[in-house]
Amino acid sequence: MLASHDRFDYSPITDRPDFSWPAGKRLAVYVAVALEHFPYNTGGLGIAYSPGLQHPNTYNWAWREYGNRVGGFRLLDLLMAFQIRPTVLANGECFGHCPQLMAAYRDADAEFVAHGMTNAQQPNGLEEPEEREMIGRVRQIIEREAGAPPAGWMSPGANPSARTEDLLAEQGFSYTLDWPVDDQPVWMRTAGGPLLAVPYPHEVNDVPAIVFHDLPGRDFAEMVQDNVAEMLEQSQRQSLVCGVVIHSFIVGQPYRLRRLRDALRQVAARADDIWFATPGDVAHYFRTEVAPPRATTTQVA
Repeated sequence: MLASHDRFDYSPITDRPDFSWPAGKRLAVYVAVALEHFPYNTGGLGIAYSPGLQHPNTYNWAWREYGNRVGGFRLLDLLMAFQIRPTVLANGECFGHCPQLMAAYRDADAEFVAHGMTNAQQPNGLEEPEEREMIGRVRQIIEREAGAPPAGWMSPGANPSARTEDLLAEQGFSYTLDWPVDDQPVWMRTAGGPLLAVPYPHEVNDVPAIVFHDLPGRDFAEMVQDNVAEMLEQSQRQSLVCGVVIHSFIVGQPYRLRRLRDALRQVAARADDIWFATPGDVAHYFRTEVAPPRATTTQVA
């Protein structure tokens, strides 16, 4: 037998409990905006979009910072125009670095998902006490700044450690976005009891699509539109979750923003058939419809 994570068992999409989202809808759609901050002239800049440059690497730091100064505000305006409640994948450092941006999303009733302290520090590579402290720190910051602790977690760099889920359950999180494994939420086993893996898009995500695969902005926007349309058809068989992930410094660029606006206009036209939600909304509702398996606590090495 191959080594396993032991977090959940295999389950085909064709063999699931039948349920519907609120108002009888079958497709939940969320749009997550990643707001990230990086150190200057030290440490890393997260995923190596332009590797090989020595510090201070001003060009790449400034590219990311554009999202905090400009792109994040433009994306918020776009989502508000279509009455889509934002989800924010929030670095804890952003609350001190760009408080006006974070306040704007808070005032728009965004859901803040804990996204580490900075994307320069990934959980996979930290010792257990360091990771526990980092998770607790960003949780406390969001609780203080947003008025409630975050329910969800997304690891910086999408790179959790083997113990991340145990630490999340230990600190009161109810779901993670680290596992792009399904189109429905998945109950996970942890040392602290059940934790949900809410669907997260690896494909409909501007980092792999635009930065790694060189997809033009118009093609990414078309991908968003096509994915929603196809999943609407598939959701006639079972209720599904469709996530869209955008980074403030990538799709927040004007020419990409323009194409995304066209796509969201088409998606919003199907509002009668779509539950526009946040991952926290999805996790909370799913818990009322599908109970966790009996064995939801495990000791994972």
